[in-house]
Amino acid sequence: MAVPSVEVVEEAAPEDDSLAQLPETSTNAEAGTQACDNPRRTWIEITSKTGIHMPANWRGTSFKDGPGGIMVVKVENSGTIKREVSAGGEVEVSGIVAKAKVSISASIGTEVGVSVGHEYRRNVTAGKYGHLQYGSWGYSVKWAKYETSADRCGKKLIKSGTAKLPSSEVGWRYWETNS
Repeated sequence: MAVPSVEVVEEAAPEDDSLAQLPETSTNAEAGTQACDNPRRTWIEITSKTGIHMPANWRGTSFKDGPGGIMVVKVENSGTIKREVSAGGEVEVSGIVAKAKVSISASIGTEVGVSVGHEYRRNVTAGKYGHLQYGSWGYSVKWAKYETSADRCGKKLIKSGTAKLPSSEVGWRYWETNS
């Protein structure tokens, strides 16, 4: 008698956001007599996100044509689109990306490769100029790094900034202008 095979699927552990709910304390706050039993920890929070197109900024990925007609374009050179992090945030890149993967999209990374050959065809409105730019449909995020306050009853902001993070979702962005 054959034994049926069973596929084992491991589920990701749920993210622990319990400390994110702590109230923020001032950076000069002194530890008072109150004490809480929250663990001492540092963590990163993504405070906002906006979907963006991160262009591939090398020759053969940006085109303009017109007025009117049909644009037929193709990526002519391969390359890599990399993340951009505000000054002071380079040390936190892996934490920012890890948090964004969990809270925004698993397709987010620090870089995405673009290969030659992605072709696109588009009608351009009569009298207008069409623009096409190949790139990654990523995210612009605001992030904050916190640590548990001295009395462990709140959280203290250590550092914050912005980052543009590419995703594995790549493609063309199209727009039209009058000239």
